[in-house]
Amino acid sequence: MGVFINSIQSVLVVVLIMLLGYFLRKTGWFADTFSKNISKLIKNIALPASIFVAVLSRLTRGKLVSFGSYLIWGVISVVIGYIIAYALVKIMKVRPGRRGVFINAIVNANTIFIGLPLNIALFGDKSMTYFLVYYIINTVSTWAFGVFLISNDDPTKQDQPKEHHKINWKQVIPMPLVGFLVALVFLLLNIPVLKVPFLSQTLSYVGSLVTPLSLIYIGIVLADAGLKSISFDRDTVVALIGRFIFAPVVMIVILLAAGHAGVSLPGMFNQTMIVQSATPMLAVLPILAAESHGDVKYATNIVTTSTVLFIVVIPILMTIVQYI
Repeated sequence: MGVFINSIQSVLVVVLIMLLGYFLRKTGWFADTFSKNISKLIKNIALPASIFVAVLSRLTRGKLVSFGSYLIWGVISVVIGYIIAYALVKIMKVRPGRRGVFINAIVNANTIFIGLPLNIALFGDKSMTYFLVYYIINTVSTWAFGVFLISNDDPTKQDQPKEHHKINWKQVIPMPLVGFLVALVFLLLNIPVLKVPFLSQTLSYVGSLVTPLSLIYIGIVLADAGLKSISFDRDTVVALIGRFIFAPVVMIVILLAAGHAGVSLPGMFNQTMIVQSATPMLAVLPILAAESHGDVKYATNIVTTSTVLFIVVIPILMTIVQYI
């Protein structure tokens, strides 16, 4: 019961800051361009700084091997997730324009704007190393394969030859991932940048902007989308079940199987991976759908709905994961 109450309190912190962004947007405090500006600041400046500090303060050269070994469990869960999502598309006969969005909704998560703030609220900064494992897998999955599925699902090109998809490396390796890679270089070369007080404090202050700004951003997105537009058609309900039930269950089964196979994984790693697997859907899904002439209304609906429902899902999930 204590874990459940603590989870609710942690989620309430997240919700209250989201509500701040929601009401400030509704009352006209924020201009139309503010959300795009804040998104750029988070993705290109604040999050890379936060990741850079986390890697150098929490990883050592001796821990890099174990960090790499953690990736395999996340990769397995993503592969299984794609198989399940693809099977559901075929079984349910999801129409063109929704298929790619539907699969991405089940497999890929909103790690930057909700996943990271939620993880810090639930587990603190010490969980950052394990969050990076999921973030890397999720980023590569989204931009190397997820985007391909959406672009290939363009209903205006269903009867035309499929175009060869080229990987956009600028998206596969975004600035937060660059921050991680640069930090690895500093770590391997043993450059003590965090021992320089003014550099350490500057990076820490900038990195600390991620959590509040991300949640304010989500509040603005919800205000712009409009909660009254939420609907629960068949494809939406199944996508939500996939995101909030199938994805975490797959992750739990994989981690339990690893434990039974004699693989010792830290408890916080297990909790982080499970919670991240149940975070809401990618905030960029409506944008990606629009670029490929897909069902933008459907994409917007599932993003908005999942963002609202995660408030209920996370305390329940946290009660379950304490037994994993």
